[in-house]
Amino acid sequence: MTMQELLLNAVEERALRHLDVQFAIMVADENPAVMLAAALLSKDAGEGHVCLPLSRLVSEENMPPVLQACFALLGEGVAWQSLLLHSPAVSSGESQTPLILIGERLYLNRLWRNELTVARFFSETNAPLPCDEVQLRQTLDALFTSGEAIDWQKVAAAVALTRRISVISGGPGTGKTTTVAKLLAALIQLSGDHKCRIRLAAPTGKAAARLTESLGGALQQLPLTESQLALFPNEASTLHRLLGAQPGSQRLRYHAGNPLHLDVLVVDEASMIDLTMMSRLIEALPPHARVIFLGDRDQLASVEAGAVLGDICTYASQGYTTGRAEELSRLTGCTLEGDNNPLAGALRDSLCLLQKSYRFGSDSGIGQLASAVNRGDRHNTRTVFDGSFSDIEKKSLQTGEEYQTMLDDALQGYQHFLTHVQQKNAPEQVIAAFGEYQLLCALREGPLGVSGLNDRLEQLLVQKRKITRLAHSRWYEGRPVMISRNDSALGLFNGDIGIALDRGQGLRVWFMMPDGNVKSVQPSRLPEHDTAWAMTVHKSQGSEFNHAALILPTQLSPVITRELIYTAITRARQRLSLYTDERVLVQAIATRTERRSGLSALFETA
Repeated sequence: MTMQELLLNAVEERALRHLDVQFAIMVADENPAVMLAAALLSKDAGEGHVCLPLSRLVSEENMPPVLQACFALLGEGVAWQSLLLHSPAVSSGESQTPLILIGERLYLNRLWRNELTVARFFSETNAPLPCDEVQLRQTLDALFTSGEAIDWQKVAAAVALTRRISVISGGPGTGKTTTVAKLLAALIQLSGDHKCRIRLAAPTGKAAARLTESLGGALQQLPLTESQLALFPNEASTLHRLLGAQPGSQRLRYHAGNPLHLDVLVVDEASMIDLTMMSRLIEALPPHARVIFLGDRDQLASVEAGAVLGDICTYASQGYTTGRAEELSRLTGCTLEGDNNPLAGALRDSLCLLQKSYRFGSDSGIGQLASAVNRGDRHNTRTVFDGSFSDIEKKSLQTGEEYQTMLDDALQGYQHFLTHVQQKNAPEQVIAAFGEYQLLCALREGPLGVSGLNDRLEQLLVQKRKITRLAHSRWYEGRPVMISRNDSALGLFNGDIGIALDRGQGLRVWFMMPDGNVKSVQPSRLPEHDTAWAMTVHKSQGSEFNHAALILPTQLSPVITRELIYTAITRARQRLSLYTDERVLVQAIATRTERRSGLSALFETA
């Protein structure tokens, strides 16, 4: 049997996608080894990895038998590096080949170029900015008055004000928005008559709306004049909207040849930004622009390839270089210890981790659970559910009765929203009520996945006469939907949530826009969308809910990892319900999400 036939069998057995095999056949020029490497690289890229280490090109026991047969066909002792570089489909980056081999890492050409762009931006482009240290210290002292030995918010502001590019990472409630509000206020006060053009952005519409709301609230608390407040943007946009995504095209209005018109860019929820989007954003920035990335390095990585924020923040625990620590100590009055290790120094000196949560204190079960999960602490993950905390609960899902209880709990969770729908309240009130409670799933399919739970909940809502379906239609008043494909013409983007309501013009779907206004769209005009009584944890990123309920399957799955559990827990503001078997939960927090890339290695050699 030939390699091509074996790979096609792998598609039949769902070990590979049609895309993987067609790509491999196209580039391999009938070379069976190159064909196998290309197929596995394409598969890995589809699973979020940026590159394929050559060390993975070996047959393994846990590999599907059909892929083991592919390696058996090649025999043992394949000299992969030499073999690949002798193929016309592969180069070391000096020519435009479909595959790029850098050392021991094999890339798709596009992802290699994206990774190089990101590495250079955060290392080589990130030069220190001159400042008047006395004036900057006075400005920071006036804005940050905590009196803590090390005020990490103040340190983060000093980092951002003295570097063109900065990254501020912190968990929920650590004050990322408060910090950026104060540092932008400092920037405006220090700029004097020079007017800064500031833009705000986030990966999803929901995250953009939340940034608009929280930053606006934080700014009102600061000692700024009316003219200074007028310099702040009154809304954040999605990254797609910022870059000028065009309907039906991959092209963007803003790029290296037509850069964005801004002086300062703040990007929230940076953990959600994939490698390609980060590269496109970087290319669209004018040379003088300052960029401040905010995010939580411990959250799930982006759906698409790469884990850029995680790779960048790998170095944060190594601290600042000695000279940088001394500079930040002078600017903040905090005593910071430096490190003489020069490894990735330019990158380390532009990072700051916010380490104190102001939302979750020692009396918060949500905070204690999130911390235990993040540490991979199995013991405390169990004991936190001993009844000491009223804001968290754990229930089993082993029986049909327990499954029905979970559905009844969900119905109760959405009751306030359903009441708003039935009372014909204003669309913005209905949308806000929907955001109070949310079912979160680890899986898409099955009775404990998004599709199964949405179907069962709709059946239950019909039985309880909470909703009334339109004839021969999936639509009904109160149906929540989530957009799954960008439509820049309508101003709707992946992750946006809308509610179907009839307000005298027939059923239309109402969305809260980043500027705080609502807009409605006919159901027939919507881009691809899904019902959203339940959503995946991935789709919930950038959102927060008063009460979040996480449903985990009864059997462990590769997608259930520490980062997924942590992300779900930190979607809850006030209350968390966890439906799971304890064995699955404990095994999940011992499983880290792995995203293979060469970004960290590039930072080390920069």
